[in-house]
Amino acid sequence: MLALVDCNSCYASCEQIFRPDLRGLPVVVLSNNDGCVVARSKEAKVLGIPDLQPFFKIEHLLRKHGVKIFSSNYALYGDISHRVMTTLKQYSPEVEVYSIDEMFLDLQGLQECLLDYGQQIRQTLWRDIRMPVGVGIAPSKTLAKLANRAAKKIPKCEGVCVLDSPAKWQWLQRRTEVGDVWGVGRRLSKRLGHMGIKTAYDLAQANPKILRSHTNVNIERTIEELNGISCLSLEEQPPVKKQIYCTRSFGEKLTDLQPILQAVTLYTSRAAEKLRAQDSLVKSIHVFLHTSPHEPHYYSRSTVVQTPYPTDDTRLIVQLVKRAITELFLQGHRFLKAGVGLVELIPRSLGQGDMFTTGQPIRSDETMQAMDQINQRFGRGTLFLGAEGIDKKWKMRQEHRSPAYTTQWDQLPEITI
Repeated sequence: MLALVDCNSCYASCEQIFRPDLRGLPVVVLSNNDGCVVARSKEAKVLGIPDLQPFFKIEHLLRKHGVKIFSSNYALYGDISHRVMTTLKQYSPEVEVYSIDEMFLDLQGLQECLLDYGQQIRQTLWRDIRMPVGVGIAPSKTLAKLANRAAKKIPKCEGVCVLDSPAKWQWLQRRTEVGDVWGVGRRLSKRLGHMGIKTAYDLAQANPKILRSHTNVNIERTIEELNGISCLSLEEQPPVKKQIYCTRSFGEKLTDLQPILQAVTLYTSRAAEKLRAQDSLVKSIHVFLHTSPHEPHYYSRSTVVQTPYPTDDTRLIVQLVKRAITELFLQGHRFLKAGVGLVELIPRSLGQGDMFTTGQPIRSDETMQAMDQINQRFGRGTLFLGAEGIDKKWKMRQEHRSPAYTTQWDQLPEITI
Protein backbone atom coordinates (compact mmCIF):
# COMPACT_ATOMS: atom_id res chain seq x y z
CA MET A 1 0.00 0.00 0.00
CA LEU A 2 1.06 3.59 -0.69
CA ALA A 3 0.20 6.73 1.24
CA LEU A 4 0.06 10.21 -0.22
CA VAL A 5 0.39 13.00 2.34
CA ASP A 6 -0.56 16.39 0.96
CA CYS A 7 -0.47 19.70 2.85
CA ASN A 8 -3.77 21.58 2.88
CA SER A 9 -3.46 24.93 1.08
CA CYS A 10 0.27 24.74 1.75
CA TYR A 11 1.37 28.35 1.30
CA ALA A 12 -1.62 29.76 3.19
CA SER A 13 -1.09 27.22 5.99
CA CYS A 14 2.60 28.20 6.24
CA GLU A 15 1.55 31.79 6.84
CA GLN A 16 -0.92 30.71 9.53
CA ILE A 17 1.74 28.77 11.44
CA PHE A 18 3.30 32.01 12.67
CA ARG A 19 0.01 33.90 12.66
CA PRO A 20 -2.35 31.62 14.61
CA ASP A 21 -4.74 34.57 14.90
CA LEU A 22 -5.50 34.00 11.21
CA ARG A 23 -6.68 30.40 11.60
CA GLY A 24 -10.29 30.13 10.54
CA LEU A 25 -10.01 33.36 8.54
CA PRO A 26 -9.70 33.81 4.76
CA VAL A 27 -6.07 34.03 3.60
CA VAL A 28 -4.60 34.24 0.09
CA VAL A 29 -1.01 34.14 -1.17
CA LEU A 30 0.07 35.96 -4.32
CA SER A 31 2.55 34.83 -6.95
CA ASN A 32 5.87 36.48 -7.80
CA ASN A 33 5.59 40.22 -8.19
CA ASP A 34 2.19 40.07 -6.46
CA GLY A 35 0.74 39.04 -9.81
CA CYS A 36 -2.11 36.63 -9.10
CA VAL A 37 -3.60 34.43 -6.40
CA VAL A 38 -1.78 31.09 -6.14
CA ALA A 39 -3.00 29.77 -2.78
CA ARG A 40 -6.21 30.17 -0.76
CA SER A 41 -7.18 28.99 2.67
CA LYS A 42 -10.35 26.92 3.01
CA GLU A 43 -12.22 30.01 4.20
CA ALA A 44 -11.12 32.02 1.16
CA LYS A 45 -12.37 29.23 -1.13
CA VAL A 46 -15.76 29.30 0.61
CA LEU A 47 -15.99 33.03 -0.13
CA GLY A 48 -15.64 32.24 -3.82
CA ILE A 49 -12.19 33.82 -4.22
CA PRO A 50 -11.06 32.41 -7.59
CA ASP A 51 -7.66 30.77 -8.04
CA LEU A 52 -5.00 32.06 -10.44
CA GLN A 53 -6.80 35.38 -10.94
CA PRO A 54 -4.78 38.59 -11.40
CA PHE A 55 -4.57 40.42 -8.08
CA PHE A 56 -5.55 43.80 -9.50
CA LYS A 57 -8.81 42.33 -10.82
CA ILE A 58 -10.01 40.90 -7.50
CA GLU A 59 -8.33 43.23 -5.02
CA HIS A 60 -11.67 44.95 -4.34
CA LEU A 61 -13.25 41.56 -3.57
CA LEU A 62 -10.45 40.65 -1.16
CA ARG A 63 -10.72 44.02 0.62
CA LYS A 64 -14.49 43.72 0.80
CA HIS A 65 -14.32 40.38 2.63
CA GLY A 66 -11.35 41.34 4.79
CA VAL A 67 -9.14 38.64 3.29
CA LYS A 68 -5.57 38.66 4.61
CA ILE A 69 -3.15 39.01 1.70
CA PHE A 70 0.44 37.72 1.59
CA SER A 71 3.18 37.92 -1.03
CA SER A 72 5.00 34.68 -1.75
CA ASN A 73 7.64 33.93 0.88
CA TYR A 74 9.52 31.00 -0.64
CA ALA A 75 12.24 30.97 2.01
CA LEU A 76 9.56 30.26 4.62
CA TYR A 77 7.66 27.74 2.49
CA GLY A 78 10.83 25.85 1.59
CA ASP A 79 11.88 25.56 5.22
CA ILE A 80 8.44 24.42 6.41
CA SER A 81 8.32 21.89 3.57
CA HIS A 82 11.69 20.50 4.65
CA ARG A 83 10.40 20.05 8.20
CA VAL A 84 7.27 18.28 6.96
CA MET A 85 9.25 15.92 4.73
CA THR A 86 11.78 15.17 7.47
CA THR A 87 8.94 14.27 9.83
CA LEU A 88 7.26 12.04 7.26
CA LYS A 89 10.45 10.04 6.70
CA GLN A 90 9.95 8.63 10.19
CA TYR A 91 6.89 6.77 8.91
CA SER A 92 8.44 4.85 6.02
CA PRO A 93 11.95 3.87 4.92
CA GLU A 94 10.98 4.40 1.26
CA VAL A 95 9.51 7.75 0.29
CA GLU A 96 9.20 10.01 -2.73
CA VAL A 97 9.09 13.78 -2.41
CA TYR A 98 6.61 14.50 -5.17
CA SER A 99 6.41 18.27 -4.75
CA ILE A 100 6.96 20.97 -2.15
CA ASP A 101 3.79 19.89 -0.34
CA GLU A 102 3.31 16.21 -1.29
CA MET A 103 5.10 13.01 -0.39
CA PHE A 104 4.42 9.36 -1.23
CA LEU A 105 5.23 6.77 1.45
CA ASP A 106 5.56 3.03 0.88
CA LEU A 107 3.55 1.25 3.61
CA GLN A 108 4.21 -2.27 2.38
CA GLY A 109 4.48 -4.72 5.26
CA LEU A 110 2.86 -2.40 7.78
CA GLN A 111 1.03 -4.44 10.41
CA GLU A 112 -0.91 -1.58 12.01
CA CYS A 113 -4.40 -0.46 11.07
CA LEU A 114 -3.95 1.81 8.03
CA LEU A 115 -6.63 4.23 9.15
CA ASP A 116 -5.01 4.65 12.58
CA TYR A 117 -1.58 5.01 10.97
CA GLY A 118 -2.88 7.76 8.69
CA GLN A 119 -4.40 9.59 11.64
CA GLN A 120 -1.11 9.23 13.52
CA ILE A 121 0.76 10.88 10.63
CA ARG A 122 -1.78 13.67 10.44
CA GLN A 123 -1.78 14.37 14.17
CA THR A 124 2.03 14.34 14.40
CA LEU A 125 2.38 16.93 11.64
CA TRP A 126 -0.17 19.14 13.36
CA ARG A 127 1.40 18.71 16.82
CA ASP A 128 5.00 19.30 15.71
CA ILE A 129 4.66 21.76 12.83
CA ARG A 130 1.05 22.99 12.89
CA MET A 131 0.65 21.89 9.28
CA PRO A 132 -2.79 20.46 8.35
CA VAL A 133 -2.60 17.60 5.84
CA GLY A 134 -4.77 15.05 4.07
CA VAL A 135 -3.69 11.40 3.91
CA GLY A 136 -4.79 9.06 1.13
CA ILE A 137 -3.86 5.36 1.29
CA ALA A 138 -4.37 2.91 -1.58
CA PRO A 139 -2.54 0.17 -3.53
CA SER A 140 -1.41 2.48 -6.38
CA LYS A 141 -0.28 6.08 -6.78
CA THR A 142 -3.31 7.06 -8.86
CA LEU A 143 -5.71 5.61 -6.31
CA ALA A 144 -3.74 7.25 -3.48
CA LYS A 145 -4.28 10.57 -5.25
CA LEU A 146 -8.01 9.89 -5.42
CA ALA A 147 -8.03 8.86 -1.77
CA ASN A 148 -6.22 12.01 -0.75
CA ARG A 149 -8.75 14.13 -2.60
CA ALA A 150 -11.56 12.35 -0.78
CA ALA A 151 -9.77 12.79 2.56
CA LYS A 152 -9.90 16.55 2.06
CA LYS A 153 -13.37 16.87 0.55
CA ILE A 154 -15.43 14.36 2.55
CA PRO A 155 -15.77 15.57 6.18
CA LYS A 156 -16.61 12.07 7.40
CA CYS A 157 -13.08 10.94 6.46
CA GLU A 158 -11.59 13.34 9.05
CA GLY A 159 -8.53 13.89 6.86
CA VAL A 160 -7.68 10.24 6.14
CA CYS A 161 -9.12 7.99 3.42
CA VAL A 162 -8.12 4.36 2.94
CA LEU A 163 -9.06 2.59 -0.32
CA ASP A 164 -8.16 -1.02 0.42
CA SER A 165 -10.83 -2.87 -1.57
CA PRO A 166 -12.37 -2.61 -5.06
CA ALA A 167 -15.76 -1.80 -3.52
CA LYS A 168 -14.34 1.30 -1.80
CA TRP A 169 -12.42 2.72 -4.75
CA GLN A 170 -15.22 1.98 -7.20
CA TRP A 171 -17.68 3.86 -4.94
CA LEU A 172 -15.37 6.86 -5.07
CA GLN A 173 -14.64 6.53 -8.78
CA ARG A 174 -18.36 6.71 -9.63
CA ARG A 175 -18.46 10.10 -7.89
CA THR A 176 -15.28 11.47 -9.45
CA GLU A 177 -15.20 13.22 -12.83
CA VAL A 178 -12.64 11.77 -15.22
CA GLY A 179 -10.90 15.14 -15.42
CA ASP A 180 -10.03 14.86 -11.71
CA VAL A 181 -8.03 11.66 -12.23
CA TRP A 182 -4.27 12.13 -11.83
CA GLY A 183 -2.67 12.31 -15.25
CA VAL A 184 -5.84 13.14 -17.18
CA GLY A 185 -5.52 16.73 -18.36
CA ARG A 186 -8.21 19.02 -19.68
CA ARG A 187 -7.62 18.14 -23.32
CA LEU A 188 -7.63 14.38 -22.71
CA SER A 189 -10.67 14.71 -20.49
CA LYS A 190 -12.53 16.38 -23.34
CA ARG A 191 -11.56 13.60 -25.75
CA LEU A 192 -12.62 10.93 -23.29
CA GLY A 193 -15.92 12.75 -22.81
CA HIS A 194 -16.62 12.46 -26.54
CA MET A 195 -16.08 8.70 -26.13
CA GLY A 196 -18.68 8.50 -23.36
CA ILE A 197 -16.16 8.32 -20.52
CA LYS A 198 -17.38 10.79 -17.93
CA THR A 199 -16.23 9.42 -14.58
CA ALA A 200 -13.16 7.75 -13.12
CA TYR A 201 -15.20 4.55 -12.96
CA ASP A 202 -15.96 4.74 -16.69
CA LEU A 203 -12.25 5.06 -17.35
CA ALA A 204 -11.36 2.18 -15.03
CA GLN A 205 -13.79 -0.08 -16.89
CA ALA A 206 -12.69 0.97 -20.39
CA ASN A 207 -10.67 -1.28 -22.67
CA PRO A 208 -7.05 -0.12 -22.24
CA LYS A 209 -5.90 -1.39 -25.62
CA ILE A 210 -8.60 0.52 -27.49
CA LEU A 211 -8.04 3.72 -25.53
CA ARG A 212 -4.30 3.41 -26.03
CA SER A 213 -4.77 3.32 -29.77
CA HIS A 214 -6.71 6.60 -29.55
CA THR A 215 -4.41 8.34 -27.05
CA ASN A 216 -1.08 7.09 -25.71
CA VAL A 217 0.52 4.42 -23.54
CA ASN A 218 0.03 6.47 -20.39
CA ILE A 219 -3.74 5.98 -20.43
CA GLU A 220 -3.27 2.22 -20.30
CA ARG A 221 -1.13 2.63 -17.21
CA THR A 222 -3.70 4.92 -15.61
CA ILE A 223 -6.46 2.34 -16.14
CA GLU A 224 -4.36 -0.35 -14.49
CA GLU A 225 -3.64 1.93 -11.56
CA LEU A 226 -7.36 2.76 -11.17
CA ASN A 227 -7.97 -0.97 -10.82
CA GLY A 228 -5.50 -1.30 -7.99
CA ILE A 229 -2.51 -2.54 -10.03
CA SER A 230 0.55 -0.47 -9.20
CA CYS A 231 2.42 0.56 -12.37
CA LEU A 232 4.22 3.64 -11.08
CA SER A 233 7.04 2.94 -8.64
CA LEU A 234 8.40 5.36 -6.08
CA GLU A 235 11.16 7.65 -7.31
CA GLU A 236 13.33 7.94 -4.23
CA GLN A 237 15.73 10.25 -6.04
CA PRO A 238 14.21 13.11 -8.04
CA PRO A 239 15.08 12.86 -11.75
CA VAL A 240 17.80 15.17 -13.03
CA LYS A 241 16.36 18.21 -14.78
CA LYS A 242 16.95 18.38 -18.51
CA GLN A 243 16.66 22.17 -18.52
CA ILE A 244 16.97 24.80 -15.81
CA TYR A 245 15.24 28.16 -16.19
CA CYS A 246 15.23 31.21 -13.97
CA THR A 247 12.90 33.99 -15.12
CA ARG A 248 11.34 36.94 -13.31
CA SER A 249 9.26 40.02 -14.02
CA PHE A 250 10.95 43.20 -12.81
CA GLY A 251 9.43 45.08 -9.91
CA GLU A 252 9.12 48.09 -12.23
CA LYS A 253 9.46 48.60 -15.98
CA LEU A 254 13.14 49.09 -16.86
CA THR A 255 14.36 51.42 -19.59
CA ASP A 256 18.11 51.29 -18.89
CA LEU A 257 20.47 48.44 -19.68
CA GLN A 258 22.43 48.44 -16.41
CA PRO A 259 19.64 47.29 -14.03
CA ILE A 260 18.64 44.61 -16.53
CA LEU A 261 22.21 43.30 -16.53
CA GLN A 262 22.11 43.20 -12.74
CA ALA A 263 18.85 41.27 -12.79
CA VAL A 264 20.03 38.64 -15.28
CA THR A 265 23.24 38.22 -13.26
CA LEU A 266 21.12 37.21 -10.29
CA TYR A 267 18.92 34.91 -12.39
CA THR A 268 21.99 33.26 -13.88
CA SER A 269 23.54 32.76 -10.45
CA ARG A 270 20.37 30.99 -9.24
CA ALA A 271 20.28 28.75 -12.30
CA ALA A 272 23.98 27.90 -11.97
CA GLU A 273 23.48 26.94 -8.30
CA LYS A 274 20.83 24.42 -9.35
CA LEU A 275 23.10 23.20 -12.14
CA ARG A 276 25.91 22.41 -9.70
CA ALA A 277 23.47 20.89 -7.21
CA GLN A 278 22.52 18.19 -9.71
CA ASP A 279 26.14 17.74 -10.84
CA SER A 280 25.60 18.84 -14.43
CA LEU A 281 27.38 21.11 -16.91
CA VAL A 282 25.82 23.39 -19.50
CA LYS A 283 26.67 23.70 -23.19
CA SER A 284 23.89 26.03 -24.47
CA ILE A 285 22.11 28.97 -22.82
CA HIS A 286 18.76 30.51 -23.79
CA VAL A 287 18.37 34.21 -23.00
CA PHE A 288 15.26 36.34 -23.56
CA LEU A 289 14.02 39.86 -22.85
CA HIS A 290 10.63 41.44 -23.52
CA THR A 291 8.28 44.30 -22.75
CA SER A 292 4.69 43.94 -21.57
CA PRO A 293 2.47 42.24 -24.18
CA HIS A 294 -0.38 44.45 -22.95
CA GLU A 295 1.35 47.69 -23.95
CA PRO A 296 1.74 49.14 -27.47
CA HIS A 297 4.87 48.34 -29.51
CA TYR A 298 5.45 44.97 -27.86
CA TYR A 299 9.12 44.03 -28.18
CA SER A 300 10.44 40.54 -27.53
CA ARG A 301 13.74 38.95 -28.50
CA SER A 302 15.68 35.88 -27.53
CA THR A 303 18.88 34.11 -28.45
CA VAL A 304 20.85 30.95 -27.73
CA VAL A 305 24.56 31.11 -26.97
CA GLN A 306 27.10 28.31 -26.77
CA THR A 307 29.61 27.98 -23.99
CA PRO A 308 33.27 27.48 -25.09
CA TYR A 309 33.27 24.20 -23.10
CA PRO A 310 30.82 22.42 -20.78
CA THR A 311 30.78 24.47 -17.58
CA ASP A 312 29.03 25.20 -14.31
CA ASP A 313 31.11 28.30 -13.51
CA THR A 314 28.69 31.11 -12.66
CA ARG A 315 31.20 33.75 -13.73
CA LEU A 316 31.59 32.39 -17.25
CA ILE A 317 27.86 31.84 -17.73
CA VAL A 318 27.09 35.35 -16.46
CA GLN A 319 29.63 36.81 -18.87
CA LEU A 320 27.91 35.11 -21.83
CA VAL A 321 24.42 36.06 -20.66
CA LYS A 322 25.33 39.73 -20.17
CA ARG A 323 26.79 39.85 -23.66
CA ALA A 324 23.60 38.34 -25.08
CA ILE A 325 21.32 40.72 -23.17
CA THR A 326 23.33 43.71 -24.38
CA GLU A 327 22.67 42.59 -27.96
CA LEU A 328 18.95 42.05 -27.28
CA PHE A 329 18.42 45.37 -25.53
CA LEU A 330 16.88 48.20 -27.56
CA GLN A 331 16.74 51.75 -26.27
CA GLY A 332 13.32 53.37 -25.95
CA HIS A 333 11.41 50.38 -24.60
CA ARG A 334 10.07 49.67 -21.12
CA PHE A 335 11.17 46.12 -20.36
CA LEU A 336 9.04 43.93 -18.11
CA LYS A 337 10.78 40.57 -17.93
CA ALA A 338 14.01 38.71 -18.67
CA GLY A 339 15.01 35.11 -18.28
CA VAL A 340 17.91 32.69 -18.50
CA GLY A 341 17.59 29.02 -19.41
CA LEU A 342 20.33 26.41 -19.25
CA VAL A 343 18.98 24.26 -22.05
CA GLU A 344 21.65 21.77 -23.08
CA LEU A 345 22.91 19.91 -20.04
CA ILE A 346 25.24 16.97 -19.65
CA PRO A 347 26.36 15.03 -16.57
CA ARG A 348 29.57 16.37 -15.09
CA SER A 349 31.18 12.95 -15.58
CA LEU A 350 30.83 13.42 -19.37
CA GLY A 351 32.39 16.89 -19.45
CA GLN A 352 35.60 16.94 -21.45
CA GLY A 353 37.66 19.27 -23.56
CA ASP A 354 38.53 19.04 -27.25
CA MET A 355 41.46 19.81 -29.53
CA PHE A 356 41.23 23.53 -28.77
CA THR A 357 40.25 23.66 -25.07
CA THR A 358 41.07 21.55 -22.07
CA GLY A 359 37.66 21.99 -20.49
CA GLN A 360 36.79 23.76 -17.28
CA PRO A 361 39.87 24.65 -15.19
CA ILE A 362 40.23 22.99 -11.80
CA ARG A 363 40.40 26.40 -10.16
CA SER A 364 36.86 27.11 -11.42
CA ASP A 365 35.63 23.95 -9.71
CA GLU A 366 37.33 24.95 -6.48
CA THR A 367 36.01 28.50 -6.59
CA MET A 368 32.41 27.44 -7.23
CA GLN A 369 32.63 24.78 -4.55
CA ALA A 370 33.88 27.34 -2.02
CA MET A 371 31.15 29.79 -3.03
CA ASP A 372 28.41 27.18 -2.59
CA GLN A 373 29.76 26.03 0.76
CA ILE A 374 29.85 29.57 2.13
CA ASN A 375 26.29 30.28 1.01
CA GLN A 376 25.04 26.97 2.39
CA ARG A 377 26.66 27.63 5.73
CA PHE A 378 25.86 31.31 6.17
CA GLY A 379 22.74 31.68 4.03
CA ARG A 380 21.98 32.29 0.37
CA GLY A 381 23.34 35.60 -0.87
CA THR A 382 26.18 35.80 1.66
CA LEU A 383 28.64 35.63 -1.23
CA PHE A 384 27.47 36.92 -4.62
CA LEU A 385 28.79 38.50 -7.78
CA GLY A 386 29.20 42.27 -7.60
CA ALA A 387 27.51 42.51 -11.00
CA GLU A 388 24.16 41.88 -9.24
CA GLY A 389 24.44 45.33 -7.68
CA ILE A 390 23.57 46.31 -4.12
CA ASP A 391 20.51 48.55 -4.39
CA LYS A 392 18.25 46.29 -6.43
CA LYS A 393 15.28 48.50 -7.30
CA TRP A 394 14.33 46.07 -10.06
CA LYS A 395 13.55 43.30 -7.60
CA MET A 396 10.04 41.91 -7.79
CA ARG A 397 7.25 43.50 -5.77
CA GLN A 398 6.50 41.79 -2.46
CA GLU A 399 4.44 44.41 -0.69
CA HIS A 400 2.69 41.87 1.53
CA ARG A 401 5.56 39.51 2.36
CA SER A 402 5.68 38.07 5.86
CA PRO A 403 9.00 37.93 7.77
CA ALA A 404 11.45 35.10 7.07
CA TYR A 405 10.70 33.68 10.52
CA THR A 406 12.92 30.62 10.23
CA THR A 407 15.80 31.72 8.00
CA GLN A 408 16.80 35.25 9.09
CA TRP A 409 18.09 36.02 12.59
CA ASP A 410 16.72 39.56 12.50
CA GLN A 411 13.23 38.34 11.58
CA LEU A 412 12.68 35.76 14.31
CA PRO A 413 9.20 35.81 15.86
CA GLU A 414 8.97 37.94 18.99
CA ILE A 415 7.07 36.87 22.09
CA THR A 416 5.87 39.37 24.66
CA ILE A 417 5.59 37.98 28.20
